[in-house]
Order: sequence, then C-alpha cells, then structure tokens
Amino acid sequence: MQAHEKITAAIKSANDAGQTALVPFITAGYPEPKDFINTLREIAQIGDVVEIGIPFSDPMADGMTIQRSSFEALKKGVSLKWIFDELAGARGTIDAPLVMMSYLNPLLAFGFDALAERALACGVYAFIVPDLPYEESADLRAALKARGLGLIQLVTPATPDERLRVLCSESRGFVYAVTITGITGGDAGLPADLATYLDKVADISSLPVCAGFGIRAAGDVGSVGAHAAGAIVGSALVEVLEKGESGAEFLAGLRSA
Repeated sequence: MQAHEKITAAIKSANDAGQTALVPFITAGYPEPKDFINTLREIAQIGDVVEIGIPFSDPMADGMTIQRSSFEALKKGVSLKWIFDELAGARGTIDAPLVMMSYLNPLLAFGFDALAERALACGVYAFIVPDLPYEESADLRAALKARGLGLIQLVTPATPDERLRVLCSESRGFVYAVTITGITGGDAGLPADLATYLDKVADISSLPVCAGFGIRAAGDVGSVGAHAAGAIVGSALVEVLEKGESGAEFLAGLRSA
C-alpha cells in the first residue's frame, strides 16, 4: 500500500462503520508549542485523518481564526523543521494518518525532495497546498510520488466540470471539496445547493470526497455526510483549543450527527 492510500483507507474504514469520516485541522504549535504533540495525539484518537496546518505569514485561504493561530505560532518559533522534529519524536504514538496543509513558500524553502523524505519518516502521507495551481505542481507531485505520498487537490463550487475531472483524477488520498467561494472560518452556514455540488464531485471522483470550510457543528457534519465521505473541521476546532477546552470532546460531539 502506498502511503497516500492509508489516508483513503482510513476514510473508507469510517464510512464502512457507518460514520462520516472526520478530518480535524490544527495549527501546529498553537496555542502553545509545548502542547503540540499531546494535542495531536488527543485529536488523532477521534479524527480519522488529521490535517496539520503549517504556520505561514500570509494564509490567503484562511479567515481570522487560522490567521491568528498562524501569527501566534510563528511568534513562538514554530517552523516546518521544528514540526518535523516534534513528529519524529512521537513516531508510532499517533493513531491517525497525517496530512500537512501548507502554503508553497515554506515547502520551497525546505526543498521538495527533502520534504518528501522527512514527511514519510514522520507519518505525513499527503500535502494540501492552497496556493499551488495544478498546472504548476509537477515538481512537487513528482517528489511526493517517488515516496508514495500524495498531493490533495482542492475543488470549489466554481470549478468548471472539465477541470473538476482533471483535479479529481490527479488528487491522492482524498479530494478536498471547498464548500463555499470564500475563506475559512465563516459562520454563515453551509450553502443551500451543497448537496448538488457534493453529489457531482462524488460522482466524478474515484477517491473519497471530504468537504471543508464552514463546518462547525454536528448538524453540519450530518449535512455533509449525506453527500460526501468526510467532513474537515478547522476553525471551529482551533477556537476550542485556544479556549483551553478539549478538542477530543468537541470532535466526539460532532460524531452525534
């Protein structure tokens, strides 16, 4: 089994058990760097796949919550190298497959080949890079593919059908279906035409489809789960963690959908 296939398998396993897969997102090192691994372990006990956000100074796809978390983590010295070092020390103690969400610059600075090698050694099996268009991703995809890792493609309600087919075909691990034309962290709720959109993506994709942006409550997970394999929960979880509350309890509550 290729590394990225472990992500697919974890999502399908949740579905086979009658559940919507949960893909929680945390910003690495936030609220406190010293708590990163313990928080990750806790979250990974509930989440089927865990998405680790790499702090970046200009997270253009993210709303105020994740912008704030990135800013604070950077102030406290969190870097990609630091994250890999922390993950390496915890290897074998984290239950869920890991995905890294990063903007392109930190990955370029690290070097794609070194990135893929270090990621595989740390249990990170795929990357999400919101500011890297598919047409410009060949070098990163090649470096990841050489080690069995995946580049997860994002699609949106505005993605034309022809491009949607290409992105679904080239994604690895799962397809990330952005639910809105906007940024993370909104509280306007999920769009009325969500079902039609997710059904279309699921019909085209041979991989599980996981929906993200705007998922904050058990009802949202239920709405998404009727039409997609998984729900990605980011800003709402980060808000729980920054209040010092239990991320695992919050995620377990989402399972009641």
